[in-house]
Amino acid sequence: MSSALIALEAKVRADLAKIAHPHAAWLVPTPGPDGKPALDVLVVGAGQSGIATAFGLMRSRVANILVVDKSEEGREGPWLTYARMQTLRSPKDYTGPDLDIPNLTYQSWHEARFGEEDWCNLDLIPRELWAEYLLWFRRVVGVAVRNGCEVAEIAPAPGGLLAATVESAAGSEILYARKIVLATGQEGMGDWTIPEPLRQLPSQLCVHAAQSIDFAALRGKQVAVIGAGASAFDNAATALEAGAAAAHLYCRRAEIQVIQPYRWLTFRGFLRHFCDLDDAWRWRFMRAILEMREGFPQATYDRCARHANFQLHEGAPIEAAAESARGVELRTPNGTFAADFVICGTGIDMDFTGRRELRNCATNIATWADRYQPPMDERSPRLGRFPYLADDYALMERDPGKTLWMRDIHLFAIASTMSFGPSGSSINAMTTAVPKLVHGLTRGLFCADIERHWASFKAYDVPQAVVARQPPAMDKE
Repeated sequence: MSSALIALEAKVRADLAKIAHPHAAWLVPTPGPDGKPALDVLVVGAGQSGIATAFGLMRSRVANILVVDKSEEGREGPWLTYARMQTLRSPKDYTGPDLDIPNLTYQSWHEARFGEEDWCNLDLIPRELWAEYLLWFRRVVGVAVRNGCEVAEIAPAPGGLLAATVESAAGSEILYARKIVLATGQEGMGDWTIPEPLRQLPSQLCVHAAQSIDFAALRGKQVAVIGAGASAFDNAATALEAGAAAAHLYCRRAEIQVIQPYRWLTFRGFLRHFCDLDDAWRWRFMRAILEMREGFPQATYDRCARHANFQLHEGAPIEAAAESARGVELRTPNGTFAADFVICGTGIDMDFTGRRELRNCATNIATWADRYQPPMDERSPRLGRFPYLADDYALMERDPGKTLWMRDIHLFAIASTMSFGPSGSSINAMTTAVPKLVHGLTRGLFCADIERHWASFKAYDVPQAVVARQPPAMDKE
């Protein structure tokens, strides 16, 4: 480790010590059914949102926490798996899990690693460096992470606890917790979607962009990419860079989307207070934003366009697809096209029943369609399937009283978007979203313990000063 990085870590420790007020511990262990202290919070997912949430809790003196992730260390989140962009798309000066502590920012880490001049010359942050920074961040702030652990089931447990069944190479165990945060990023509450006409194709011919893809095997192949967001372009470019004979990108819109709505909304007022709006305004904004979809930056387009064998097809939704002797035939309004391999950069859809960890409550999770009916010209069945969350990111019941324990499951992922705007999967929202989530978690923990706090207050008898009283003066005759 360089001397500059060692010095930075010393500054971080000093910063955290200076802002540690108040030091007082305020939670007491809650015994679980197994006789061991239950966790105050179990965080599922050790990507950027999970570790930022854990850090926020630690700053609020909630120390009895654990973060679990199904991936091996260093491969949490998308950065070294299905993220195929060369750099982050956010401007380099956007802060994230640091929660406004200057010495914990990516900039401070980058300057310690590579020097101030390198930072000044940097355009956008390479995704591999962002992944390295996140590992450094969780180590230096002391977030406890258990890798290779997947939550298979969440169920109610005695004493108002939740029981999370966790599977790992060592077997299965139950972790008891007062609250659970699902910091599961892009996966969240849904599943990766493949357009209906393509669903009958075998996996050796058609995959989603979030799956593992052997791009070297696409050398000399005709590759079709479905979708026109940034991820679709990333996959087309990766295929071309791996030697694909051609990459055809099919956009269903008449004109490809080049406006990036997330750039407009990245200001404190929107990020902090969007969730305070009424349902009509929240629906109006997020319907417009999510149906517009994310635009792509110039560099993302140029990465594809520099290849003569890249072709963009606008106004070309896939109407039908069939396996052929050479691969796949795709029918669009503009004709039929042949491909050897198809990649779907088509996002996610909400499907609670597809999440095995939620099988005990999936059918009772309230959605936006359950709680709000927009005007006819604003209706969207797809967006209506998003979960309708409480003001602390907690799942809410469709039928009150059936699964009360669900109120202690808090969702901090892309599925939070309809209720909170950019939050659980966005770097740009982290400095406002994480404190809001942590506030909700600590509020719930405090209120649940209010009788204990009252008893503790009534029993408090520690004097702050010693008063030396003089004996009463004797009357003089």
